[in-house]
Amino acid sequence: MRVLLVNMPWSPIDLPSLALGILKRSVDERVPGADAHVLHANLEFTDWITARTEFTAEDYEYYALSSYFMGCGDWVFSSALYDDPHWREQEFTEAMRTKLRRSRMRMSQELHRLVPEFVAEIAQRIVDLKPDVVGFTSTFQQNTAALAAAKHVKRLAPDIVTVMGGANCDADQGAALHRCFPFVDYVVRGEGEDVLPRLLNALRQGESVDQLPGLCHRGADGGSTVNAMATSPLPPSAILPPDYSGYFERLAASVARNWVEPKLVVEGARGCWWGEKHHCTFCGLNGSFMQFRSKSPDVFYDEIMELARKHRVLDMYVVDNILDMGYLSTVLPRIIDSGYDLRLHIEIKANMRRSQLRTLSDAGLIYVQPGIESLNDRVLNLMDKGVSGCQNVRMLRDGAETGLNVSWNYLHGFPGETAEDYEGVIAQIPALEHLDPPVDLSARIAIERFSPYFNRPELGFDGLRPEVHYRFTYDLPESELYDLAYVFEAPERGIGEPTVSTLNDALALWKKHHTDARLTQTDLGTRIVLVSRRRAFDWRVLELTDPWEIQIFRLLDQPHSPAALARKAAAGDERRVSELLDSWVELGLVFTDSGHYVQLAPAAVNEDLLRLDFMRHAHAAPAESAPADVTAPVPGARHESLVAAHA
Repeated sequence: MRVLLVNMPWSPIDLPSLALGILKRSVDERVPGADAHVLHANLEFTDWITARTEFTAEDYEYYALSSYFMGCGDWVFSSALYDDPHWREQEFTEAMRTKLRRSRMRMSQELHRLVPEFVAEIAQRIVDLKPDVVGFTSTFQQNTAALAAAKHVKRLAPDIVTVMGGANCDADQGAALHRCFPFVDYVVRGEGEDVLPRLLNALRQGESVDQLPGLCHRGADGGSTVNAMATSPLPPSAILPPDYSGYFERLAASVARNWVEPKLVVEGARGCWWGEKHHCTFCGLNGSFMQFRSKSPDVFYDEIMELARKHRVLDMYVVDNILDMGYLSTVLPRIIDSGYDLRLHIEIKANMRRSQLRTLSDAGLIYVQPGIESLNDRVLNLMDKGVSGCQNVRMLRDGAETGLNVSWNYLHGFPGETAEDYEGVIAQIPALEHLDPPVDLSARIAIERFSPYFNRPELGFDGLRPEVHYRFTYDLPESELYDLAYVFEAPERGIGEPTVSTLNDALALWKKHHTDARLTQTDLGTRIVLVSRRRAFDWRVLELTDPWEIQIFRLLDQPHSPAALARKAAAGDERRVSELLDSWVELGLVFTDSGHYVQLAPAAVNEDLLRLDFMRHAHAAPAESAPADVTAPVPGARHESLVAAHA
């Protein structure tokens, strides 16, 4: 049995597909006589389109990620799906007129008219390879490209079995896709490395597929039959390492080799241990399975080392939605001792201690995404984040001290938030300019499928509709779009535009002045020397010599209330403590929120050099500016998934 696994645009070009890498291995190992190959159609498209237009790496990143919440990438390939190079061009233009620059609008329309030719060519190439089964993965803005290719393959060779899966095919989404697009024979919903080999074995042996969990299949009349989803996720021992054979060779032959430095994608865990206890209200990650499970430390370490040795690549993206804290004392010390100079990206929780962050840094996990989202306690409580504003600021401070680059987004629009929740933070942003700013301006939250805001309208969002881009991309009734969509329109909640504008003005200045800003402290025992270079503060060097003030400052390494400081500090009373804290707020030495305070100065450890090193290795282009605020999805959010849902 010949199996071809296809990675269509707009899958990232600097990463091999973890989904298809795992599926290739699962097919090769679990389906007797099967031979699986991966077609990197995203790289094929890059070479094809650059030969015809002035298409750049920034353009690819825009359609792959930055425009996700506007659906530009999916609309581009809708022309190939519906065999019409002008498919709903007027609707797209009207909807995007105020959101896209003229050059981006022209590029989108040009791509829309051209891509049917590419899809026809890639479908013919697939057919010429004579596969028995062709599988398409669909995550982020791959849906219409994958569907269009499947449609054209089926038209050219009806006997080829077509299979789809991925994060865009989870639960109701996969069932809707199978109902609405009859040229897709099977949709795998769930963890694909289990179901796909079982499906292939059933096809090979002519057996029933009625018991395969999550599978959508067709009866004799072509109608859709939907099997029940699995009741529990795969155990970690069943999660296979990926096989990336062919990706690096294909990249080396592509124009994209001049655009990117490739990275490996590794996976240690699935699910979220925090989400099992407190599901963040806006988060739709993890789809059908929140249950946290992680690979054994030995297995995960061996996979990382084997991939690094085999592909001679040291940059790695860890797709785990949250770090298994056990790895801090198991996997990471072994990486530190390995002698490999790895650079890894990882998602963590913002309340990690400095010593834990230092372990991350020493192991090469220097790009961290701690899910900060806000610096105000009350808003964070509305999110059910389980951290405070002062803890998030401490994370930024300790990240700077330990040499981490902290990637985070500022979000607003939560039911129940008020302007007052933002005023104190906005006033203190000039004191934070030496710390990593958010990756973009503040964005109003999107309502995502699987999130509590989607599942529980009593939390503040009812009357949800699929986002407008689904309506000008697909020729489907809204009832079907509701099941197919991942992102939904909702009434605006929370703060109004005046507060949003004030917040974003402050964030823009933070981003503008961050590179030149500095605040550090050196503790010399009997005195603490602070050095500042921030535009809003006149002082440059400040020494703390009073033993009581030194004690208070050291205590503020962790967030404290004035009452707690008064109890812990010798010869101190709460009023005196409050007066000192107020003076330090004025000097930009401490941050305060909800009656707690934390000091802002990282220890002086050549942080300027660390920052320059990060700038040299930075790989992500900034999101394109547009007449309206557009925010890219958080890096790592809704990670690439298997040809079934969640890798």
